[in-house]
Amino acid sequence: MSPRPFFAIVAGVGPGTGRATAIRFAKEYAVVLLARKPENYQDTVAEIQKAGGQAIGITSDVSNPESLTSAFETIAKELPNSKLAAAVFNVNGGFARKPFLELTREELDEGFHASAGAFFTLAQKALPLLLESVPTSPHPPSLIITGATASVRGSARFGTFAAGKFALRALGQSLAREFGPQGVHVAHAIIDGVIDTPRSRSYSSSTVEDAIMKPEAIAESYWHLHTQHRSAFTQEIDLRPYVEKF
Repeated sequence: MSPRPFFAIVAGVGPGTGRATAIRFAKEYAVVLLARKPENYQDTVAEIQKAGGQAIGITSDVSNPESLTSAFETIAKELPNSKLAAAVFNVNGGFARKPFLELTREELDEGFHASAGAFFTLAQKALPLLLESVPTSPHPPSLIITGATASVRGSARFGTFAAGKFALRALGQSLAREFGPQGVHVAHAIIDGVIDTPRSRSYSSSTVEDAIMKPEAIAESYWHLHTQHRSAFTQEIDLRPYVEKF
């Protein structure tokens, strides 16, 4: 297969949004799948390749600058003549559901590190490549962030998770204001609901059809964000099932 001129990065690939996003973007681009464990991306890489797409899986801890630097060096070797069209930050972590008085400072720091810290590391690697793609990319080069209900609402016993997600959202807003005028679309997606995965289906008690979010529908929204004309960028969207109360 001849190399494709543009590629997309999906950081944080598992059985849900990351997998669906990689498959959607693989219809147009080569895709690079980043995850801490090979088993999180191997099946998706194989699925894309079987369908005739181009996919590369790299084991990387996005929150670790050295690990991410190594991943980007691998990308440069594997896709030497391709430019970055889109990067999707879909990393999750820093989740400690505990009463506030039982939390430790280390757990608070982990909440920031896993969300805003990891995104900071990825954005500093991806944005220079996205800027290089502005003149020739078929769609505005894009940096898309997966957020959560906790990005805008701090619930009881979710203090560290909400703190990290609030910070992630704030950093995304700042980057949108800085890099939007330079032609890079930075968008934040609030995912307000349970995502349909094998794990979530095992504990979901709902019998209502489409009461939990289809990863493919989320991925389609991400693709729409990426293809928006620069005269009408969306900086933030919120997605939820039709039955969700908000």
